[in-house]
Amino acid sequence: MKKSISELNSIVYQVRRDIVRMVHACQSGHPGGSLGCTELLVALYFEVMNRKTDFDLDGKREDLFFLSNGHISPVFYSILARAGYFDVSELATFRKLGSRLQGHPTTHDGLPGVRIASGSLGQGLSVAIGAAQAKKLNNDDKIIYVLMGDGELQEGQIWEAAMYAPHNKVDNLIAIIDYNGAQIDGATKDVLSLGDLRAKWLAFGWQVVEIQSGNDITAILAGFTQAKMQLNHGVPVVILLHSEMGNGVNFMMGSHKWHGVAPNDEQLTAALEQNQQTLGDY
Repeated sequence: MKKSISELNSIVYQVRRDIVRMVHACQSGHPGGSLGCTELLVALYFEVMNRKTDFDLDGKREDLFFLSNGHISPVFYSILARAGYFDVSELATFRKLGSRLQGHPTTHDGLPGVRIASGSLGQGLSVAIGAAQAKKLNNDDKIIYVLMGDGELQEGQIWEAAMYAPHNKVDNLIAIIDYNGAQIDGATKDVLSLGDLRAKWLAFGWQVVEIQSGNDITAILAGFTQAKMQLNHGVPVVILLHSEMGNGVNFMMGSHKWHGVAPNDEQLTAALEQNQQTLGDY
């Protein structure tokens, strides 16, 4: 059943609450990028993807999502729980010893919704391409999605994969770049400039869709519609998502500081006051 923009935004508010509460509880984790990708993943899981909730690793006859920048696990776990893959109460175990919800997603504990261990950056696009080619071999017409951070694009394996996909006509793939311009050490332009990303991906033979308002559900849905229209034409598609690190919590926005810092008690209270409870806290 399709959800309205209002319903999707209600999920966004709850996921933001989950993120800051999870990271605060263990005083560890990555809230900034998680908050910046909340609208994207809500749109993807609750509106865009053709997915099954009875999870299996084969993923036949459904769209698949791979998280490459695994450090934003707080938003990923919240989305999976809110989408019905496992009980939301398990979010309370985030980063605890023996938990299935480790700081970076793993596969050995069989957490529903997690398809690859990620967090060692630069590998997700390669995995997604392999999955996309498997779909083609199996005559499965569903779509592969993969999310990467813009700082992650400083990894060389990304660009090997970027060459491979168009050469092999992997045209059932939508890659998404969280283009927030920030990483743990500062601005990406200062750490290692990415240059003109649109021109780079075009030069590598990809179709490029740019979403300027990357924290707006309506703009994100329009961007996905545009991206899907360009599939099955012999080349893959990449979305450049202009997002804001820490979006939805005013004191976390505009700074790379919150890439990997947990809020204290006072900051948690302030963050929760800005995001009303809509679906019930875990």
